Amino acid sequence: MHFKFLLTFLTLFSVTIINSQNTGVLKGVITTEQGEPIMGANVHIKSLSVGTTSNEDGAFIIKRIASNSYNIEVSYLGYNTIIKKITISNSQTIMNFILKESSYMLEGVVITSQKREQKNKDVPIAITSYGTDFIENQGTFEYDALSEYVPGFQVQIQSVNNPGIVIRGITSDSGDSRVEPRVSIFQDGVSISKSRGSVVELYDIERVEVLKGPQGTLFGRGAQIGAMHIIQNKAKNETSGAVKVGYGNFNQFLATGHYNAPLVDDKLFFRAAAIYNKRDGFIKNISGGNLNGKETVAFRTSFKYLINDDTTLDLIANWQKDTPPGTSFKSGTFAPLKGDTNPNTFADLERGEELGLDRTVYGVTAILKHELNDTWDVTSTTAYRKFNSDEAFDADGTVAPALFFHEISKGKQFSQEFRFNFDTDDKFRGFFGTNFFYEDGSQHVPWEYNEQSVAMLFLNPTFLVSNGFSVLSPNLPDDPATFGALSGAFLKQFNTESNTNFGENYSGDVFADASYDLTDKLSVTLGLRATLENINAGYQVTDSENPSALSYLLGNNPNVLFTSTNGKKIEASETFLSAVGRFAINYDINDNITLFGTTSRGRRPNVISVTATETNILSDEIVWSYEIGGKSLFLNNRLQFDMNAYMYAYSNFQTTITKFENGNLVSTPEDSGNASSFGFEAAAQYAFTKSSSFFANYGYIDASFDDKDTNGNEQALAGNTFRLTPKHSFSIGFNINPKINENLEFFFRPTYTYKSKVFFEETNLPNISQEGFGILNYRVGLTINKTYELGFYMNNALDKQYIVDAGNTGGAFGIPTFIAGAPRFFGAQLKVKF
Repeated sequence: MHFKFLLTFLTLFSVTIINSQNTGVLKGVITTEQGEPIMGANVHIKSLSVGTTSNEDGAFIIKRIASNSYNIEVSYLGYNTIIKKITISNSQTIMNFILKESSYMLEGVVITSQKREQKNKDVPIAITSYGTDFIENQGTFEYDALSEYVPGFQVQIQSVNNPGIVIRGITSDSGDSRVEPRVSIFQDGVSISKSRGSVVELYDIERVEVLKGPQGTLFGRGAQIGAMHIIQNKAKNETSGAVKVGYGNFNQFLATGHYNAPLVDDKLFFRAAAIYNKRDGFIKNISGGNLNGKETVAFRTSFKYLINDDTTLDLIANWQKDTPPGTSFKSGTFAPLKGDTNPNTFADLERGEELGLDRTVYGVTAILKHELNDTWDVTSTTAYRKFNSDEAFDADGTVAPALFFHEISKGKQFSQEFRFNFDTDDKFRGFFGTNFFYEDGSQHVPWEYNEQSVAMLFLNPTFLVSNGFSVLSPNLPDDPATFGALSGAFLKQFNTESNTNFGENYSGDVFADASYDLTDKLSVTLGLRATLENINAGYQVTDSENPSALSYLLGNNPNVLFTSTNGKKIEASETFLSAVGRFAINYDINDNITLFGTTSRGRRPNVISVTATETNILSDEIVWSYEIGGKSLFLNNRLQFDMNAYMYAYSNFQTTITKFENGNLVSTPEDSGNASSFGFEAAAQYAFTKSSSFFANYGYIDASFDDKDTNGNEQALAGNTFRLTPKHSFSIGFNINPKINENLEFFFRPTYTYKSKVFFEETNLPNISQEGFGILNYRVGLTINKTYELGFYMNNALDKQYIVDAGNTGGAFGIPTFIAGAPRFFGAQLKVKF
């Protein structure tokens, strides 16, 4: 099969691998208006993906350019970009450029969310985009830190194995291999959405774009309510590099960097980047070790090969290993010895240093692009990805040997997309194509327990822990009236049982998305995607080898928690055909202001819910989205302001509920009926000097379950707010860079973020929530000769205590657990560019 695919792939593109016979040379000098040479200016021929930089004399040269006419782009930070059409002959073409000093260009102005480069202002989608400089300036390597600066976007990370990703109130956090996420995470055009493999370190990043609203047309079957696209830096035709090292409290150590170089002049380029980021846990565990720490090592290598004048190949390989200590699921009911139930103080969790995560994620992506002519190009994106993780956690949050679990998740995927892009006379543009996606995953959950402790949890949880010590019952109580023949039965000190869910999915898409300019000011966009998917789900329980008295007592023999499947793997399979789409209008009031409106349909695929006792097929979850907004770009790209309002209507809203019912722990997706959401967002950026800027954003979300379902029945969760959804959130920040002298610059980068009260479960229990709070971060330092940067950072400078999650598995047993948020972190970092 792989050979046939490879043969087809090579055959399709072999006709494009033809070197040009007639080539020329472009050379020249780049200077300021005052005649001073500019070193490091970029000269780029976009259609060929060829470029270079000017030397210390401002001179540049690009060789072996096929004879033709090209748009040459010359750019340098702090100067206006020049785009000029030049005809290259068979000999030497000399062209000099004079750059005019300009205002500082804001990041996020140019985006690629519609599969082509456009200004954010011209795209009829609510998008927040942050580039290399912003991510570097904020010292952001994790999703949750970045999400604080994106209105309508929230990320909760219990561990890198268990993220909760929220766009406009809709949460995607299920680790069940049978459930498709609502929010798509993409990396260089490839879906990495499955929860347990979706968190990757943000290092050597070109840009991160967050698209809000249904994005099925652009990003596929899982982008029901939005998508995050991570665009990594690719290999370039230049020699460059940088290294950053840092040290902070809690023994935080950071080392990251990249190196880029041509391997064959103007033909083959190489780039490598890596990061090691480690920090001790900030919650002491008196049973051993620390909790809520971090340890990540990641490596990326990429190659760009200019096959000929019209064809390029990018090959990107990523590998990441995460081995942090365990997560502090601290009990809010039972205090550790000489401690309290405050989640931010020390804990006493069973197994001590055995708690933690071991996760490996890796993948390879090949992006082959061919320019057919000035109007058409075709892109092939081929990718393979795999992850394995094993997380050990104490779900009861105490020293009691009751609820110690592992979650062992595995997943692999293969995808192939062919996309044809076109742009005709600046009036009609878009793309169409096809996509194949395959994934195979499983989630295995072993439970190891002491029956003497579990008996206390089930029969009298008030005494699970007493004065910081686990309470054990060697036997069931000697009470024949209550326990009958099991009265006084012996309880074992150790037992195990487990369950596993399986998911294997195949999907094929055809899609098209096009925009047409009805007038110079008014354009319309229509997008459609049809999907045929085969969904396969399975479930199996591995029974306890030593049936206990508890299993008989609870009527669940031979297990205590998991109803037996009698050694069998229960499987179900269905095929579904679906369609999603969008219609949008864009109206340019003038060169600075654009209004847009969209109507779109999003879909979350059907779920096949398989348990030991029944198999149910949940309807696909549908959302209709209606949105209006405005975008602006003023003062020669110095001021950007966006605002939008939206309304969503959901049907067949699915939620995963974990509960202890009839002696069984049940965690299955359910259909909770109808829900709705409406909100408002605003964001602004302003560059008040060439090197100093300001940003601010605000989001309002009112998202809740409707009073009645589609059949007119009262809903159990009627009126409840969606989990992890603050009604109000905002962030504000400055990047201030005054120049001390020609060789020395000072920088000061403070940010403040706030979010109002959130509930951690859709039941909206008042004690399973976090009141509103704000976090102050700042970075300060010096830049020397634009080469060295020495900085000091402090995150959560006011040392605000808060929680990031509550309830969890322990909540299903009536003993909710709580996870502390990060305390004050501070440290120093040194960066060197070369």
